[in-house]
Amino acid sequence: MKKILVTGATGQLGSELEVLSKNYGQFEWFFADRTQVSLDDLSVLGNQLEKIKPNIILNCGAYTAVDKAETENDLADAVNHLAVAIIATYAKENNAKLIHVSTDYVFDGTSATALTEEAKTNPINVYGATKLAGEKACLEANPNAIIIRTSWVYSNFGNNFVKTMSRLMQERDTLNVVNDQVGSPTYAADLAQAIMTIVTHSKWQPGIYNFSNEGEISWSEFALAIKEIGHFDCNVSGIPSSAYPTPAKRPAYSLLDKSKIANAYGVEVPDYKASLRKCMELLKG
Repeated sequence: MKKILVTGATGQLGSELEVLSKNYGQFEWFFADRTQVSLDDLSVLGNQLEKIKPNIILNCGAYTAVDKAETENDLADAVNHLAVAIIATYAKENNAKLIHVSTDYVFDGTSATALTEEAKTNPINVYGATKLAGEKACLEANPNAIIIRTSWVYSNFGNNFVKTMSRLMQERDTLNVVNDQVGSPTYAADLAQAIMTIVTHSKWQPGIYNFSNEGEISWSEFALAIKEIGHFDCNVSGIPSSAYPTPAKRPAYSLLDKSKIANAYGVEVPDYKASLRKCMELLKG
């Protein structure tokens, strides 16, 4: 029986994979938290992997505090880059399959059309730079790896935009949300399913793939969809990013083109609103 290791098991994607694992009993699953697979402690990481002996690694662990990364760049680099190199090397040397999760923040946001996997990368914050370094280190150490770039991840687990907006809309009469950053949200349950579609596919086709839900929206439009589905009585106003300064710059446009993953693996890419409805139903329950 093949063993699947999931790093970052307590995060949004790791938690959704744990829910999904019930449908994939043909695998032995190992869900590793930070103590079992320490992405921030490179001195023990290799030994931890040796102990677990996975056949398939789903690297969902990451340093994702985008604003904090501006001052904690060494820690962000260790988790998002150096640890990835160790995992990719382990996978290569032990003939294990590796799927590593990356981000739309590897782009600078100046594109006007949906970004393909070949689009030029040019991160504009520390988080994006460390994730791009991780991608490069991954494919350099292990050209047989698969990297999935995703964006605006939310779930009924952990902290995310959908949960925050749902709470604030019940506490406040008005909300201001940026309207000049455009992309598409990703329901972590859909991403988990996409990953398992690849894992169980008859063909392993290495390289970089994009996955998010369908739809081209701004954060304020995302907030309006949350308001509509949740029947919240709160006035949502769009504001420019300049009115809401953050330590890290965000790409203004990072919509991902998903045609490659759909064509190569037959992965379904659900509409963002349909997935948002599903998640908000679970949050209500």
